[in-house]
Amino acid sequence: MIDLLIQVLDFVLPVLAMIFVGLVGTGILVELGLMQKFSKLVSPIFAYTNLPDTCASAFLVSIGSTVAANSMLFQAKKENCLEDREVLLCSMMNATPAYFRELFTYQIPVVLPALGFVVGGFYSLVFIVTAVVKILVIVIASKLFLKDNSCRVLEPEARKKVSIKTAVSRAFRKEFRAFLKIAGVYLIATTIVFVLQEQGVFEIFSVLPLAEIFKIPAVSIVPLTSYVASPILGISLLGPMIHSGEITNIQAMIVLMLGSMFMLPIFALRSQIPSKVAIFGTRLGVQIVVYSTAISVFVRLAILLLLLSIA
Repeated sequence: MIDLLIQVLDFVLPVLAMIFVGLVGTGILVELGLMQKFSKLVSPIFAYTNLPDTCASAFLVSIGSTVAANSMLFQAKKENCLEDREVLLCSMMNATPAYFRELFTYQIPVVLPALGFVVGGFYSLVFIVTAVVKILVIVIASKLFLKDNSCRVLEPEARKKVSIKTAVSRAFRKEFRAFLKIAGVYLIATTIVFVLQEQGVFEIFSVLPLAEIFKIPAVSIVPLTSYVASPILGISLLGPMIHSGEITNIQAMIVLMLGSMFMLPIFALRSQIPSKVAIFGTRLGVQIVVYSTAISVFVRLAILLLLLSIA
């Protein structure tokens, strides 16, 4: 038992250290307002769309808070500044900064250490590809279905600058609690998978047809099903399997794409629909979630088919 515990700690501690540094470091960037600088990289996109100026203003706000940005759109709609189609596309655009924000708050500090550079990098790239595809769809749809609209609403007051000391203090307080939750799940999940591997429990899944259909080992069924319930849990379980050689990098990528495809609709029902309906109403809120989720699932499906052709 002591040997097992040493193996778990030897694997977990370096990963958790990287996660902690990544979370706090990103929190400091957010507090200093440096994350907003990334808006300059994507703002020229609006020059090639028929999205109204209000959408561009809301997009800048969404870099810090998607809810605040969507509230701006709702206010503009109430003032007859935006039509439903414009609100739908603008709200979908407001969701895209979250993909790039998660690259620094989740992918780099959490996923890369857990899954390794190859699989973790692939997983991060999928998020970026999804964001790019969504932006392209929005740009094309705006050209096809929207007319020019220069209506604007007042932008909220800019965030006050803070000192580095204050930024570090705020980031540590905010991110430490998140780190404890991640660390707890990661430590428990990793311990469980090490114990189960030692006991040979995963052998009972060898008859499952899903593994044969998608060319993945039976042992990967556990992290796959776990991912649907909790991506962090699924990643925590998958990481040790990759590092121990029980599953190849390609097979791990297939597991992640399958898990994502099953998880996204559940996440939409559990989280996205309630928040969008609360802001935009039932019909428009559901439409926004359905279209956005469908694009994400389509991207995963396309990548999955490509991986299966390689495997």
